[in-house]
Amino acid sequence: MNRLLALMRGIDALNEGVGRASMWLVLAATLISSGNAVVRYGFNRSSNAWLEIQWYLFALIFLLSAGYTLKHNGHVRIDILHGRFSPRLQAWVDLLGGLLFLLPLCGLMIWMGWGDFAASWAVNEASPDSGGLVRWPIKLAIPLGFGLLALQGFAEIIRRAAFLGGFTPQALEKPEEPV
Repeated sequence: MNRLLALMRGIDALNEGVGRASMWLVLAATLISSGNAVVRYGFNRSSNAWLEIQWYLFALIFLLSAGYTLKHNGHVRIDILHGRFSPRLQAWVDLLGGLLFLLPLCGLMIWMGWGDFAASWAVNEASPDSGGLVRWPIKLAIPLGFGLLALQGFAEIIRRAAFLGGFTPQALEKPEEPV
């Protein structure tokens, strides 16, 4: 179990780092969006590439932050029920939910996303819009983001199993709030 707990801490650290780094994408998206609006309305100039990079950054923010959000217990759940459960029942619900729903969904999205990325890569797919961007980098973000979410899901399953097995009483404590 010690190796699994060490793996869990490693996954936690990975998603913490990726999540904190992806916060900077919010600033980049804001600056690009603002700059694009100034250029478009102030100088009557526009570029599809600037619009598409905003969409790409928006997608990256959500895809790369999904594991971080799960780590910090920020995903939507039915708290009206979950919050009334005992810590042990909460752990069982989270463990079974991760095994039966989260990991299979992530696996499906990785598999389907990888196929879409590979097809896009093979033909160097680009936007059909004039001046648009290549599409394969953002398509790679789909399996990457779901891969990070799956890893964090696995870490959460380890955390719940450790709690249920009596290996650590802190397994279900609320993690430190994100900055």
